[in-house]
Amino acid sequence: MIETYTTDIMVSIKFYGDMKKVKRTPAGDAVTDLVLDLFRLNSLLLTAGDRLVAQLGLTSARWQILGAIIAGERPQPVAWLARGLGANRQNVQRIINELNHEGLVAFEPNPHHRRAQLVVLTDKGRQTFDAAMKLQAPWVNSLSEGLLVKDIETVHRFVTALRTKLEGDDDPREKIYRSKISH
Repeated sequence: MIETYTTDIMVSIKFYGDMKKVKRTPAGDAVTDLVLDLFRLNSLLLTAGDRLVAQLGLTSARWQILGAIIAGERPQPVAWLARGLGANRQNVQRIINELNHEGLVAFEPNPHHRRAQLVVLTDKGRQTFDAAMKLQAPWVNSLSEGLLVKDIETVHRFVTALRTKLEGDDDPREKIYRSKISH
């Protein structure tokens, strides 16, 4: 379903740009092409991740959430985890509830908020995450074979810059409106 939705978005963006001769700068065209490729890449990565960790009872989404819990300096409530992942809180809550039901995470009282419990990894959750990372290492090593580290680092810097710009844009339509009235 996500793959179909992503494909529909890609076709729509490309078709609209080609048919309507939308005025994009050369950089705008290049970023549009990059975004379309990133949609495809995201879909492929999620599928590969799902296959890689299926034997552990995980999906890419579950694995990502376990990783976010581990990466946190201290236990966090679901809303903070979701924000850090750039994900919808309700979706993260649903997955965390499933992980809790399976004994991979537990909830602890939050001294700062009665209702927003803290999410912590259980021993079983830590073992499952560690097993996933043992599967990931040879996979990512193979995937990165033949690629130059400096090229990977350049792409990482560029993607980080785009993400930073997007995180600062609450509503992209507002930016368009402001640029139109300033001209």
